[in-house]
Amino acid sequence: MERELIMADRVKKVNYCYVTVPNRAGQGANILGELREEGVGLLAYSGFPAGGGKAQLDMVPENMSALKRVARKNDWKLSKVKKGFLITGQNDLGAVHRHYEKLADAKINITAADAVSAGKNRYGMILWVKTKDYNKAARVLKAK
Repeated sequence: MERELIMADRVKKVNYCYVTVPNRAGQGANILGELREEGVGLLAYSGFPAGGGKAQLDMVPENMSALKRVARKNDWKLSKVKKGFLITGQNDLGAVHRHYEKLADAKINITAADAVSAGKNRYGMILWVKTKDYNKAARVLKAK
């Protein structure tokens, strides 16, 4: 019986920042529309309620300078630049678990993570840890 070759996941160090907007319909569409108009590509995006009638939009741009330029042009108040990991790979059973387990074994707590099936047996995940744990997590995850 021939075994299917499982390709190694790719773990990439990424920079991101966020903007806080009113938690109303259309706010995310406005931000994403401006980024599209200015040719700013995103590797990942996550939006969620932040309380007090606000929403937080996390953006992992292909080019942070381009995102900052568009933010200045539109008077968006971006957070300071933060770090995370973008993980992509084959969507086999336990794909996300293996990264959680590596970090758990190293006693690194995951602050937040979002994962999604990308079709054609692929998946992607964005993962954040505390700043104090970032370098250790990068080593454990073999991030590039």
